[in-house]
Amino acid sequence: MIAILGFLTIGLFLVLTMTRRVSVLTALVLVPVATALVGGFASGMGPMILEGLGKVAPTGIMIAFAVLYFSLMIDSGLFDPLIRGILRLAKDDPLRIAVGTAVLTMCVALDGDGASTFLITVSALLPVYKRLGMSPLVLTGVVALGAGVMNMVPWGGPTARAMAVLKLDASQVFAPVLPAMVAGIAWVLVAAYLIGLRERRRLGAASLPAEPQPEPEPVRGDGPGTQLAPERRSTALTVFNLVLTVVLLVALVLQVMPLPVLFVLGFAIAAVVNLPTWEKQQALLDKHAKSVVLVTTMIFAAGVFTGILNGTKMIDQMATAFVGVIPDSFGGHLPLLVAITSMPLSLVFTPDAYYFGVLPVLAQTAAGFGIDSAEIARAAVLGQMTTGFPLSPLTAATFILVGMSGVQLGQHQRFIFGWAFATTAVMTVVALLTGAISF
Repeated sequence: MIAILGFLTIGLFLVLTMTRRVSVLTALVLVPVATALVGGFASGMGPMILEGLGKVAPTGIMIAFAVLYFSLMIDSGLFDPLIRGILRLAKDDPLRIAVGTAVLTMCVALDGDGASTFLITVSALLPVYKRLGMSPLVLTGVVALGAGVMNMVPWGGPTARAMAVLKLDASQVFAPVLPAMVAGIAWVLVAAYLIGLRERRRLGAASLPAEPQPEPEPVRGDGPGTQLAPERRSTALTVFNLVLTVVLLVALVLQVMPLPVLFVLGFAIAAVVNLPTWEKQQALLDKHAKSVVLVTTMIFAAGVFTGILNGTKMIDQMATAFVGVIPDSFGGHLPLLVAITSMPLSLVFTPDAYYFGVLPVLAQTAAGFGIDSAEIARAAVLGQMTTGFPLSPLTAATFILVGMSGVQLGQHQRFIFGWAFATTAVMTVVALLTGAISF
């Protein structure tokens, strides 16, 4: 009964948001509350929600200050050389810009952190897309593809969870799927090319001049990628901002401090140096308040959603139910089944629920058919919260991507789901051919 209630909660949420019947924010709150009431969990719902909010609070704090930090860096012109470089190579061609987006995303995503990847890439590239009139769905879609395949790195969340729960190491899980990951990277570039080609046709970019025209001044307005003031900062200040940003990113990778603390300190230092007066600092806060509120409220709403699903044990029961429906005749094909279903199930299970709840049961089931648990782990990381995480409503990073880009979650999911599933399919085929998983 609880498992059915959990699947109903997920299904109802996806239907409501993808058909745009209600906003994602209200659906994240009201749908789980309604199903929890139906399931008789009214008395414990308050503590469940508080626990869920408590778990996402550090993420919400990090995102609030990270958005402010990178917005300030954009306003100060730090990313202008990068933007000009992309435009120079792309020559105002949406196709080349889409491919450049994929390359930049995969480079940034080497740190294994989806949130910082989205913050950096969207902040840097959104002005380019706005300038050329390209759809922000192309930006979110291509970034999602690039970040998804790179989330397979051993220090990324899914692979690390798979190794930890099954007591395996990188040589057993990651090394065998490395050829598949390389194929996934190649496919992402192909997908970016095809998406960019479609966008070029939509905009009529084939008639654009071969050489880029003089770049106009960035447009003033709200949100990341817009100018706080038309004048440019000094070279010394740009160098300071670059050094500060590099230090911040290195500290993030080395985990010198918790991520929220690093962004709080980083923004405070950047604000004092770049905007030394109260009036300028207040103007920055006023200008970007909308972006901060849109993203952080979504993250806290997601905390309500996951808090209820975890507190009512819906997630646990869904995991058990999912494993229970696998016929014995499919046992020998379990790695292939896990690989094919891994990406879509990112919309249903949180990474902790899948890797700590579903994966051990799958591995134990596979052992009964003589299949090594490492093979099940390799199959899982081909899609579960790798290619699937930038589409999942169960991860806060997804709301950073769509919130900063100004698109609806349902639109984003409809636009890129097929491409993301194709990434998993391509990697699955290569994994089968190389023996990383068996049929």
